[in-house]
Amino acid sequence: MDRKDFLKNTLIIGGASMLPSNSIFAASVTEGGIDKLVDANGNFIQQVLPYAENYLEPGMDAETMHLHYTFHHGGAVKAANNDLKKIKEALDSNNLETVDYWTKKLSFHFSSHVLHSIFWTNLTAKQTSPTGELLKRIEKDFGSFDKLKTYIAATSKNVDGNGWGILGYQPYSDSLSVLQCENHEKLTQWGVIPLLVIDVWEHAYYLKYKNKRTDFVDALFPILNWDNAAMRLDNALKLTR
Repeated sequence: MDRKDFLKNTLIIGGASMLPSNSIFAASVTEGGIDKLVDANGNFIQQVLPYAENYLEPGMDAETMHLHYTFHHGGAVKAANNDLKKIKEALDSNNLETVDYWTKKLSFHFSSHVLHSIFWTNLTAKQTSPTGELLKRIEKDFGSFDKLKTYIAATSKNVDGNGWGILGYQPYSDSLSVLQCENHEKLTQWGVIPLLVIDVWEHAYYLKYKNKRTDFVDALFPILNWDNAAMRLDNALKLTR
């Protein structure tokens, strides 16, 4: 098998096929809702927000929400589609000089699409707390909910440059993990299914919080949707058992 055939067989060209089989997104990609990341033709699509742009005020202001969702998340979706187009063109023309570049770009932009799609559902205007299986596992893996909050807050605040704090389910160890993700894809673990994510790219907070990332992260905790995280864990457990 030459390199072109290998790439055709293993490079991720269809949007849904990019997702690991144990991902909650892989299961919900055809079920509708904001977790539907691709259309029937495999093109990346951005769903409408599940609430009005001012819904999360004062924790997140409407102007930041508009710019963040429309231009940063939306821009990643458009860029990911262009990355797919360039990879297909390289394979069809048997010109593989640029395919590595576009593959790296696709990893960056599609990871942004995935994490932002989770982020919007991880936020709510009402106070929530972990319950059920999620709370049980938090207490087992971190000692208490307060310890987890301290852990993920510190992890998010201390990302070098831009990135994310992530609470995920690791099916290989059957445990919860807190990750510090640089950009959208660096320092992650194979197989981890994100349950709750905290965006600490500057575009997520700069208009309201200026350079005070720590204030932004602290302000997010009252609007984090732990019911959504619990639902994502329940779905992840169903997919991996």
